[in-house]
Amino acid sequence: MTDPSIARDRATHVPSWLVLIGFVLLCQLAGGLGAVATDPGLYRELERPTWAPPGWLFGPVWLFLYTTMGIAAWLVWKSEAPTRNRALIAFGIQLALNALWTPVFFGVPSLGGGLVVIALLNVAILVTTIELGRISQLAAWLLVPYASWVGFATALNAKLWLLN
Repeated sequence: MTDPSIARDRATHVPSWLVLIGFVLLCQLAGGLGAVATDPGLYRELERPTWAPPGWLFGPVWLFLYTTMGIAAWLVWKSEAPTRNRALIAFGIQLALNALWTPVFFGVPSLGGGLVVIALLNVAILVTTIELGRISQLAAWLLVPYASWVGFATALNAKLWLLN
């Protein structure tokens, strides 16, 4: 039996660990692109609910979440499941919505537009978790913290929109 850490994709002959790094970097890049569009002063200037986390917390949380997202995508990529491509397409769609939220919320800025994007993102995460779960239970569980955080962020986005 082949060690999965050194396994290669049959079609591309790319080492599995390199693809893992690629998925994690892709997810981090999605977050990084959003960070470029962020006005760091905007969050501080908004009237926030008492339960809003401090601005410094978002970076470490997203670093962790983007890493677990990349691992989840990699687990599905390395499978030979017939629905692998469908699951990875769902993953790509939710990642694109994730990357879109920050420029809409902070870049435009539009708190209402951000709320629309993040509502769509919640649906996309649910679909992605279901699709990944059909292939790898671990991949689906790795998305649970992400789904939870985005659910919390949705409530925060809604409250910010109402307050401001």
